[in-house]
Amino acid sequence: MNEELDLDTLAVRAGIHRSAFNEHSEALYLTSSYVFKNAQQAADRFGNREPGNIYSRFTNPTVTAFQERLAALEGGEACIATASGMSAILSTVMGLLKAGDHIVASRSIFGSTVQLLVTIMGRFGIETSFVPLSDLDAWKRAIRPNTRMFFVETPSNPTMELVDIAGLSQVARSAAVTLVVDNCFCTPALQRPLALGADIVIHSATKYLDGQGRVLGGAVVGSQKLLMEGGIYQFLRIAGPTLSAFNAWICLKGLETLKIRMEAQSRSAQALAEWLERHPAVARVYYPGLPSHPQYELACRQQTHGGAIVTFDVVGGQREAWRVIDATEVISITGNLGDTKSTITHPATTTHGRISEAERQAAGIGPGMIRISVGLESVQDLQADLARGLG
Repeated sequence: MNEELDLDTLAVRAGIHRSAFNEHSEALYLTSSYVFKNAQQAADRFGNREPGNIYSRFTNPTVTAFQERLAALEGGEACIATASGMSAILSTVMGLLKAGDHIVASRSIFGSTVQLLVTIMGRFGIETSFVPLSDLDAWKRAIRPNTRMFFVETPSNPTMELVDIAGLSQVARSAAVTLVVDNCFCTPALQRPLALGADIVIHSATKYLDGQGRVLGGAVVGSQKLLMEGGIYQFLRIAGPTLSAFNAWICLKGLETLKIRMEAQSRSAQALAEWLERHPAVARVYYPGLPSHPQYELACRQQTHGGAIVTFDVVGGQREAWRVIDATEVISITGNLGDTKSTITHPATTTHGRISEAERQAAGIGPGMIRISVGLESVQDLQADLARGLG
């Protein structure tokens, strides 16, 4: 597909490979294996001497279509699809690193990512240090001779903190470190980290790429060398944290409306954030699209919108936060995000409940914090829903 095409066109046209039936909609290939013409072709396929499908743990036409489309949207050479966002992170770390290597990660990352890096990868001899996301000097100071990877979310979950991706990429390149950016909150519709200097982009396709809360999925996007030759594909092929064909088909169709959904949800989030900022029961609003956000200018440079996640602190702590959440009738109380239906959660006791209190404090997650993933409902209805608990 022509790389000069606009994002809107790539979202509906990239990755299409029609079968002999010449179908218009992308086909769903529900098969575990593939038939070879003869023994020689089977040997050539397994020996990587001939391209083609072998076994759906690592080759499936529907998954390939999703991978090609997402790679086109992110501006990457290659994409590897996985069973979930967490398996995308796992595949990246296991594929590129080994015992004795060191990761520098932001303090402001998803709770399960912290658990994966510290509890799981620590057992395999991979150590992780955590630094403030936006402090480039702290990233420089944290580099060791064995540092091999930087890992960030920007905007972060749930505090909506940003890092200057271009600036951090310069720090990473000077030390020959791979910069991995979790782009879940923005997606390529709002931010393209590879164009800003990142080496790898991570996605939980469960979120905005699907967009309707239907399936789980994950993806890793980057260069052909890092993904296909650097060990990530080899890890997926052997270990099998694979995206199913059905889930790939759902996410593939979700990509068609990604940009219009993200833009509409971002506009609603902006309006909701401005309303919350004026409310007397709200102590603070975390949203990059607000001029009051400490990194507002950076957000304007590297994102096209503020995004669809709004986080805020209520006056009174956990008791009042739970009261606001429990009073909602329209917004869904769930830990997921990126849905067309708005969702609400209390990060300190859900998404980040398994990390220590000290880790939550370091990440800026307090007992009065609420995170909302803004969907496609009327903004006025969302405001009225929150007003019941805010008073």
